[in-house]
Amino acid sequence: MDRHLPQMTYARKLFLLAVIPLALAVAAIAFLVAHQARAMAEREIADLETQLITAKEEELRNYLQIARAAFYAEYAAAGPDDVRAKRDVTHTLAAMTFGSEGYIFVYDYDGTNLVAPRQTELITRNWSDLADSEGTPVVSRLIEIAKTGGGYHSFLWPKPSTGEEARMMAYVTGLQDWEWAIGTGVFVDDVLTSVAAARTQVETRVQRTFLYIGAIALAAVLMVFMSGLTITIHERRLADAKLKALTQRVFDTQEEERGRVARELHDGISQLLVGARYALDLGRRRIANGDAQASESVDKSAQILRTAIAEVRRISHALRPGVLDDLGLGPALKTLTEDFQRRTGIVTDFETVVFRNRLDEEAKTALYRIAQEALTNIERHAKATEVSVRLAGHRKGATLKICDNGCGIRDGDARGLGLRNMAERMEHLGGTFTIQRLTPGTAIDASVPLRHILPPASNQSHPPEPVKAAE
Repeated sequence: MDRHLPQMTYARKLFLLAVIPLALAVAAIAFLVAHQARAMAEREIADLETQLITAKEEELRNYLQIARAAFYAEYAAAGPDDVRAKRDVTHTLAAMTFGSEGYIFVYDYDGTNLVAPRQTELITRNWSDLADSEGTPVVSRLIEIAKTGGGYHSFLWPKPSTGEEARMMAYVTGLQDWEWAIGTGVFVDDVLTSVAAARTQVETRVQRTFLYIGAIALAAVLMVFMSGLTITIHERRLADAKLKALTQRVFDTQEEERGRVARELHDGISQLLVGARYALDLGRRRIANGDAQASESVDKSAQILRTAIAEVRRISHALRPGVLDDLGLGPALKTLTEDFQRRTGIVTDFETVVFRNRLDEEAKTALYRIAQEALTNIERHAKATEVSVRLAGHRKGATLKICDNGCGIRDGDARGLGLRNMAERMEHLGGTFTIQRLTPGTAIDASVPLRHILPPASNQSHPPEPVKAAE
């Protein structure tokens, strides 16, 4: 299944690294803003609801005070059993209505309705057991409140205009001499509508805030994307330019190498072969003339041919040493350092540890070319008198270290083609390449990882063992 998953490129990783924290931060900010907005709105709605209910309560008290003022003189002058006074008071209260739904109601303490001008079907009937659709006692609770002096009660009650239940808030007080509960009520559905509208407005504001935050986040992501795209394009152009320059330098180096080999062939092999040809021609003529010195010419031509063969071997060894394939990296490096010391006169010390395991062909070639390039740079630029070459295996792989006591590497030299080739060889193998300035001199360290170590030649069927030095 992993083969079918899209590969994460460096640009995608960089984009996700920038976008994911931004998205998380925006989400956290949006959550906190929404939570705080809702909490603040709920407090404001609760305050609004309290204010509206308080206003309704004051309204009820005012209505009941007006009604009480209308009949109180007659009530105060009458006795507990004054039927006429009670009739007159009920007539007075029955005539008192307000608004489209409001009226004064009266129940005696037994639960019988005495006054209900907008719902006359209630009159003269006992409603002591009446409860609303939610199971809240209505008349019995109103009578209890009236007996204690007065207060408020909320319940569901049919609206006279529609007959449908709605939330009513009632205020009731008691006429203790007559054992009457007298009160009035108002429907608070307008309060509930106002609270619901306020909550709707809050949700609308929260949603709008989310949209604003989302738009800002989207704009930020687009800015990150465009910035990353711009940087990627710029870096790709720079990389293309560097690649072109590197390619050109590789071509130039190849041409230089071809020219060097051509010069060596022309100045060395060609001249030697021409000399051998002249010597053979001279020997042939001497043999034809019976000259006793003919053998000297043949011997001389044979010596020239031996020199030409040695020169061919030297050039071939420089291009690809056969000892690297035949005996391995250690002997090849030993031969390379000995030739380097003999040619340059620079004291060269080579040391290696016998491997229990072997390097694969790619790693051997890479380390050999690195050593070859390093020694060439030392010969051309370092002005060194001593060179040390160390090759060793360890638990993580194998390491080649080359040190000299020369003038040291300069800043511009670190960007040279030779050093870049060394670094790219190690990068291709998944290894490491480091350059360290010494006092005096320079140290180059090239390490290949363990996966380039092969099992011993006598046990290739077994898994590779850790690289260790022979005891």
